[in-house]
Amino acid sequence: MDEVRRTLDAYESDADAYVEKYLGGSIAAQYGDAFFDELDGDRILDVGCGPGPDLETFANRGYDATGLDLSPSFLRAASDHVSDAAVARGDMRRLPFEARSFDGVWSSASLLHVPRADAASTLREFRRVLRRGGVAFVSVKRGETPGSDPNGRHFEYYRERELRELLADAELEPVNVRTDTNWVSAVVRRPDCA
Repeated sequence: MDEVRRTLDAYESDADAYVEKYLGGSIAAQYGDAFFDELDGDRILDVGCGPGPDLETFANRGYDATGLDLSPSFLRAASDHVSDAAVARGDMRRLPFEARSFDGVWSSASLLHVPRADAASTLREFRRVLRRGGVAFVSVKRGETPGSDPNGRHFEYYRERELRELLADAELEPVNVRTDTNWVSAVVRRPDCA
């Protein structure tokens, strides 16, 4: 079984507990200012939206937000929690949207579940669905050794340099990169000319 499937099974096996945990706070509300400052447009794709805490923030700010997740339980919770946001089931490694469909892509603590071998191509998918000049937010856990938690969820850890290299490979230009004790996050732009 691959890491993504194992992670999905872990979330689905205790979905109610994860929904309760993740509805406890919006990362976009707490740490999204750099993303919002760069965003020009109102169409946002929330990749790995979970039960929808960030979708709610986007909707409350007047954005046209779409949540994407692989977990049916999370999508049901997101639909219940944020009735005016669209949700779609899909794998971020192959986004089910047309090219240049979004002004912004938000990926908070979701890329970290993708095996490292698929990370660069996944970021290229983010780029594909961004319009020219569009921006993305990507946050990953900081560290060096990938692994799984006791529940079976897979995590890839990155140092800032590694995330910057992946973003460069995907032709996404860093606007703001932050590193703290546990996380590396970046606001990046798809160049107007690409």
